[in-house]
Amino acid sequence: MAEVKGKGDPKAVLEFAKRNNVQILDLRFTDLPGLWHHVSYPIAMLSESSFEDGFGMDGSSIRGWAAIHESDMLLIPDANSYMLDPFTEVPTMVMITDVIDPVTKQRYDRDPRYIAKKAEMYLASTGLADTAYFGAEAEFFIFDNIRFDQKENCGFYFIDAEEGRWNSGRKEDNLGYRPRYKEGYFPVPPTDHYQDLRSEMSLTMQNCGLEVECHHHEVATGGQTEIDLKFNTLLKSGDAMMLYKYIVKNVANQYGKTVTFMPKPLFQDNGSGMHCHQSLWQGGKPLFAGDGYAGLSQMALWYIGGLIKHGPALSAIIAPTTNSYKRLVPGFEAPVNLAYSRRNRSAACRIPMYSASPKSKRVEFRPPDPSCNPYMAFASLLMAGLDGIENKIDPGQPLDKDIYDLGPEELKNVPSMPGSLEQALDALEADHQFLIKGDVFTEDLLQTYIDYKRSKEVDALRLRPHPYEFALYYDI
Repeated sequence: MAEVKGKGDPKAVLEFAKRNNVQILDLRFTDLPGLWHHVSYPIAMLSESSFEDGFGMDGSSIRGWAAIHESDMLLIPDANSYMLDPFTEVPTMVMITDVIDPVTKQRYDRDPRYIAKKAEMYLASTGLADTAYFGAEAEFFIFDNIRFDQKENCGFYFIDAEEGRWNSGRKEDNLGYRPRYKEGYFPVPPTDHYQDLRSEMSLTMQNCGLEVECHHHEVATGGQTEIDLKFNTLLKSGDAMMLYKYIVKNVANQYGKTVTFMPKPLFQDNGSGMHCHQSLWQGGKPLFAGDGYAGLSQMALWYIGGLIKHGPALSAIIAPTTNSYKRLVPGFEAPVNLAYSRRNRSAACRIPMYSASPKSKRVEFRPPDPSCNPYMAFASLLMAGLDGIENKIDPGQPLDKDIYDLGPEELKNVPSMPGSLEQALDALEADHQFLIKGDVFTEDLLQTYIDYKRSKEVDALRLRPHPYEFALYYDI
C-alpha cells in the first residue's frame, strides 16, 4: 500500500481525500486463505472518529473467521496506508484496515495482518534484532482463456494462452514466436509476448507506492512472469504483496487477459514460486553478514537452522494448497531439499552471492509459492528463524553438490519438504510451538486453519475422481 506524507495522521487522510475529490472509501481486509475482501462507503462516512470507532461488518461469512453467534467485527482504517484506486471510474480511496472485536476492543486473533504485526512485536521483544526485512519474488501466469468445472458426472479444466507452445500447430492467426517448454527464461520480444503488459503492471505498482526492482519472463511457456518488489519490513511486505496481486490481476483484466497465482497450472512445465529473501537488522546494521559459510554470520546460520528444522511444518503455511505439491516434487528444479547452499537452487535455503556488501547478505527461502497468505507466511518464516537463533539450531553441512549427482545413500540423509498438503498439515499439527511464542499465532487460529484446509481442500479433492484416473483405469 502506498506510503504518503503525513502517514498515520487521520487529518492527512481526510485532506488527501478532499484534494483528490474522492467520492468512495474502500476498506480492505484479508481472510485466512489470503484473499482480499472489501466494502465501500460514501466518503462522507469517513471522519477523524472513524479511526477509533471503525466500521461494522459481519465476519461470519469470511473464510476461517468467526462463528455466526460472534460475527460482529469492526474494521479500523489504518491511517498509514491509503491510495487512489487506479482501476475505478469513480474516484475511490483504498485503505487497509485492522480488524477489532467490538466486545473486547482487542485486535481479532484471526486477522492475518495482526499476526504479521505480532511477529514484528515479538522480534522486538527478543532483543535479537529490531527489524526483519522480507523481499518476495512472486511468479504468475498470464492466460487468454480459462475454463474449469467440477460436477457429479464431469470434471475438467482447459487453459489457453496465445503464447502457449501448444498453439504452434494452429492453422489460423499463427505467427509462430512462442517460448519452448522450460525455455522461457529471458527471451526478447516477439517470443516474449508480455513486455508492455508487465511494464504497465510495474508502472501501476509504482504509481500506487510500491518499489519495483525488475520484471521479466519466467521459464515456462504460456505467459509465466515475474515482477520483483524491493524488500521491506515484514508487515509492509505483506501489505505490498496483497496490493501486488490486486494490480496484476486488474491490469491483465483490462487487456482481456487473466492471471493466476496457482503454483502449478501447467503439466510438464515449471510452476510458480515466491522465493522469500530474509534478513535481520539492529539499529540500521545488518546482522546476517559475517565470516562464516558464504559470508554469513553465526546468527544467520542458526536462522537457517530454524527454517530447515521447521520446514515441514512451515510448508502448510508457505505452500498451502493441494496444487502446491504438484510444484514441490523431488527430482525437478523445485526446492524440496531442506538444506542450504550458496549455489544449489534445489536447496530450500539459498545464499545469494551477487554482492559482497554486508547490507545485501540475506537468506533466500525457496519453497514458498504465491498461493500463500503473505502475512502468515512471512510471520511463520520469521518465527522459525528466531527459534533457530534462540535454540542455536545447527543447519548441518551445506548442500553444494548438484542434487542430480547425489547417490541414494547421500540423498536419504537430506530431509525434504512434505509430498502433499495432508502431510504438511500433519507436520504443522505436530510442530507449532515455535509459532505460538508471544501469541503470534494462537492454538485456536492454527487449529481453525488446519481444520479448514483439511475439510475444504484436502478432503474435497480426495472425494472427487481425477480426469487422469479415467485414462488410467476406465478399461481396467
